[in-house]
Amino acid sequence: MYTHTDVHDLRHHGDAEVRDEKLIDLAVNVRTNTPPDWLRERIAASLFDLAAYPDPRAARAAVAERHDVPAERVLLTAGAAEAFVLLARALPVRQPVVVHPQFTEPEAALRDAGHEVGRVLLREADGFRLDPAAVPEDADLVMIGNPTNPTSVLHPAETIAALARPGRTLVVDEAFMDAVPGEREALAGRTDVPGLVVLRSLTKTWGLAGLRIGYVLAAPETIATLGHAQPLWPVSAPALVAAEACMSRAALAEAEHAAGRIAVERAHLLAGLAEFDEVRAVTAAEGPFVLIRVDRADVVRRRLRDLGFAARRGDTFPGLDHDWLRLAVRDRPTTNRFLQALDQALVMAGSASG
Repeated sequence: MYTHTDVHDLRHHGDAEVRDEKLIDLAVNVRTNTPPDWLRERIAASLFDLAAYPDPRAARAAVAERHDVPAERVLLTAGAAEAFVLLARALPVRQPVVVHPQFTEPEAALRDAGHEVGRVLLREADGFRLDPAAVPEDADLVMIGNPTNPTSVLHPAETIAALARPGRTLVVDEAFMDAVPGEREALAGRTDVPGLVVLRSLTKTWGLAGLRIGYVLAAPETIATLGHAQPLWPVSAPALVAAEACMSRAALAEAEHAAGRIAVERAHLLAGLAEFDEVRAVTAAEGPFVLIRVDRADVVRRRLRDLGFAARRGDTFPGLDHDWLRLAVRDRPTTNRFLQALDQALVMAGSASG
């Protein structure tokens, strides 16, 4: 399907659910209690050097070493969002396809660049899992998330790699892959998949949404093309310091530990949700969030707000409707309080419908 207009608000993101209100945040997928003190201190120390123009070489080398690739295969960006814009504007794309439901910014960027965008809609009946045969053969750019936001499904690396074709750019958004223990199914660092472009973000695990730092891994010629489309000094000096710091062995070990905790807390959330007959969760979740289906979820979400909790509406994602909500995984006490609030919200929504 190709379209310029849509009922989905592709520019709506989770931060809009909590802006200007004091709510317990289950709408944004940034890990709580971040950035850690050691990272704050590294960023703060960089402020003494703000008179100098940003020099990306050390951060770029650190990212390259972390993924065991040459520095020529790395491009640092002002968050993964900038990378979507660069891909949409700099590459000679004719037939782009986005696999949905997923993060909507890639499609929004393609549309803003004047492209007609094809969609492949994964189905709940299939567990929102990818069937490579569903992607049109003539697609010369394919975008997919892994694990996918908002479904939290982790697609097998080889299933995604099967989408690669001569003359096709295969973009994999791995913004949440460092929240998966062992980064199972990661394609970052792979150089044997033709046309592969992997995007990473340091926003979610390290709590750096306000700093804007991410990176692209791709063939040197693709990196050069995207880099030429960037303005001068696109990434600030503090962001570069953060990127370099987050590539250290100690930081990677901390991220791995956090991923293990997320898996435990997600299992607790899913077990609690299973107690509700009205709620159906995507139980194959592997990311730091869970997608649920509940009748009149838009009403339930408003009732949850009344009770002090912000959940991410699902109807802005193509392939979903008003009966879906996305919930960030939080610590056990927060989850327990949320489950109590959900119980009340379901009762309130039922009373309102009666």
